[in-house]
Amino acid sequence: MGEKLKVARAADIPEGGAITVAAAGKQVALFKVAGKVTAIDNVCAHRGGPLAEGFIQGTHVTCPWHGWTYDVATGASTMNPNIKQACFAVTVEGEDVFLTT
Repeated sequence: MGEKLKVARAADIPEGGAITVAAAGKQVALFKVAGKVTAIDNVCAHRGGPLAEGFIQGTHVTCPWHGWTYDVATGASTMNPNIKQACFAVTVEGEDVFLTT
């Protein structure tokens, strides 16, 4: 099992939005959809675009650079079933958001 790291406060993540945090040497996108916080690798598999800066619709984020789309909970590409972003376990304790890396 990985290390549990405090990376943000829940209030820092806008509902229906995302922020970028650094954890274990990686850039991670934290999303809040319907009050639930999820985390995937922030670097798009296509050309490295910043997913946290993408367009979020429902449970999907579209990379702002070239339009690749991912599920924010599973990291799965909606365009290519063979591509998946790394996902991170998220826990929210009080107002603190933790990732397990």
